[in-house]
Amino acid sequence: MRKLFVSHTTEFMLFAVIIAMSLVLAFTTDRFFTLGNVFDLLNISAVNIIFAVGLLVVLISGGIDISFAVAASIVQYVTALALERIGGGGWLSGFLIAAGIGIVLGMINAFLIHRFRIISIVATIATFNVYFGLLMFFTKGVSIYNLPDWLTNRVIIYEREMADGSWAEITLPVVVMAVCTLATWLFITRTTTGRQLYAFGDNPEGARRFGINIGAMQFIAFGWLGLMAGIAGLMQAHYAQEVVPNALYGRELDVLAAVVLGGARLGGGKGSVLGCVLGVLLVSITQNGLNLMGVSPFAFKMIVGAIILVAITLSSARIGNLVPAFTTRKSTDDRSAHSGGS
Repeated sequence: MRKLFVSHTTEFMLFAVIIAMSLVLAFTTDRFFTLGNVFDLLNISAVNIIFAVGLLVVLISGGIDISFAVAASIVQYVTALALERIGGGGWLSGFLIAAGIGIVLGMINAFLIHRFRIISIVATIATFNVYFGLLMFFTKGVSIYNLPDWLTNRVIIYEREMADGSWAEITLPVVVMAVCTLATWLFITRTTTGRQLYAFGDNPEGARRFGINIGAMQFIAFGWLGLMAGIAGLMQAHYAQEVVPNALYGRELDVLAAVVLGGARLGGGKGSVLGCVLGVLLVSITQNGLNLMGVSPFAFKMIVGAIILVAITLSSARIGNLVPAFTTRKSTDDRSAHSGGS
């Protein structure tokens, strides 16, 4: 039990914080612990969790990407136009188009980073602005409301009527989120490629010497995030029942804060799907609680900023703790080698 706690300290701490915060909100608000509010939290968090598991793979590989939310906005718009061109399509064509466009946009980031040796955050800041500028230039900020019926008709997986006559519903994005989360967990923990991503993020030079293809790792990581961004964009269009060019603008910082808070190390080589999901839920619960208490939404932005600061500080501390340990181990090894040689 102790070994399990030590290896998953971040996840246990996040879970404890979520429980404590939920208990406080249960006593300070009337609606927080209602089934309708819990289901709303899941429905609202679904898109961010899909983003988050994609970003987790990039962070594990030692990269960072802040362009995924804008990429999802492009996916929404282009997919809507493509579906109109082919006469409406269906869920299969929608997923294939959205996933394909998302992967291409992710691969563009990987190409810039690998081919021109650009630092990932610099490359994605550039593509963030290019993507958003192109989107707003060609769309002129005009939303699309004329979407196929299959995309706008809400798919309800489970529903229950409440005492006040309202309905608590679990919708399609939650199921898609669960599938994406499971797929990411299987990918990074049960495949050779996933283990190589961890190794590459933890020690790029060592991974290269071991024979791991550096370019392949970058394309796979950013391609996976692109895939998740494409799916998240389609789910956002389904949930909102419209395509708004700037609807997802700004989500990237909320998701980044949640993923790093969930234990993903900015230096690469560390992170778990469970911690990632708990991080997103913690941020969502914070926002939901502030809304129920009538607190200004600007307070939430301040809290997200504080979360980013704390998460990055903790991540930097974890990286810093590795350096003395590595130096001590190296010195010990050198002394042993010297003694053996003499």
